[in-house]
Amino acid sequence: VQRLWARIVARLVGLKVVRTGTPMKHGGALVANHTSWSDIFVLVGAARMNFVSKAEVRGWPVMGWIAAFCDTVFIERRRSAAKDQEAELRARMVRGERLLFFPEGTSTDGRRVLPFRSTLFAALTAPELRDVAWVQPVSVVYKLPPGSTLPKTFFGWWGDMSFGSHVWALLSLNFGGEAEVVFHEPVRVADLPDRKRLAARTWEACERGVVERLR
Repeated sequence: VQRLWARIVARLVGLKVVRTGTPMKHGGALVANHTSWSDIFVLVGAARMNFVSKAEVRGWPVMGWIAAFCDTVFIERRRSAAKDQEAELRARMVRGERLLFFPEGTSTDGRRVLPFRSTLFAALTAPELRDVAWVQPVSVVYKLPPGSTLPKTFFGWWGDMSFGSHVWALLSLNFGGEAEVVFHEPVRVADLPDRKRLAARTWEACERGVVERLR
């Protein structure tokens, strides 16, 4: 149902979703650059996955409903909740679920990838997960149709931009556009010494995937 919904939304906004590479077959974490609210239907349209998000998103208008519909795992920032949340993440990955994080911690203009916040990898490097967890970097690259006069940052939704106006702008894009979802080689968490190296390694792959395709 989620993938059907994602494909319908992409078609409504005239956005062609192209998948490059192969999503890992086993469970684990996916980490992607974050350009806009549209990343949700673009990523779900490319492969089966579940999102991981901060708990506050659950209360956001529209976005909270979309996140809940996509069976998002909402993470509390309270330290007392950490062990239970790590247990849930482990159980989901062992079941074969692919859980997606946005480690930049914010959305951008889509032309670059901000450094990944290593704190968001803490749960994956916890003793309960370290030996079973894999992380697959994913690049999401938006491209305007040939000859378009729109700004290159058109797909980006960041800062204090209005959600409603950005939705309307995308709905008006009925003449084309493409979102390429690039699945890079997965990284075994246990092969890296700590969360900072894990964040850096996966960021390099995501950033390279975006920059090379927009060059």
